[in-house]
Amino acid sequence: MTTTRCSWANMANPRYLHYHDHEWGVACHDENVLFEMLNLEGAQAGLSWETILNKRDNYRAAFDGWDAEKIARYDAAKVTELLANPGIVRNRLKVAAAITNAQAYLRLRDEGLTLDQYMWDFVGGAPIVNHWPHGARPAKTELSDRISKDLAKRGFKFVGSTIIYAYMQGIGMVDDHDPACFLRAG
Repeated sequence: MTTTRCSWANMANPRYLHYHDHEWGVACHDENVLFEMLNLEGAQAGLSWETILNKRDNYRAAFDGWDAEKIARYDAAKVTELLANPGIVRNRLKVAAAITNAQAYLRLRDEGLTLDQYMWDFVGGAPIVNHWPHGARPAKTELSDRISKDLAKRGFKFVGSTIIYAYMQGIGMVDDHDPACFLRAG
């Protein structure tokens, strides 16, 4: 018997299948993973998500396991090192955004908020289960527009509405599995 998955899941790539089957659309409340995914979604801008998934382990190593306190203190020498690393997307703006995002994230924590509390408050703590017709999944929504604007106001970079909607899907704030996908929520 064949397992039916979302049409976008590349069954030839084990990383992609694992991501689809175990992460995408699954409610995530792990602070480190939430920070990682925010930055990886930004790094994906203009590229395929598969490219980023294939580089994910390299990103974790290059960005100190997504330790925001360390990343916030990266200097010019570290940026030069990152830009020379073929294991990540070597885009100066995206590398700078990760540093800026670490600083913005630490300010959020200084306000007494975790990224988990901040993000999940937008959906009342429970995932939104959408029922889009097959192939009609939007690239952004009114909610992703609102979150994007608030994140930008707080100093985060590479957090446009399309990026944030993909982030919401990735961390399970929304469940957009195809109607026939075996992971589709009721």
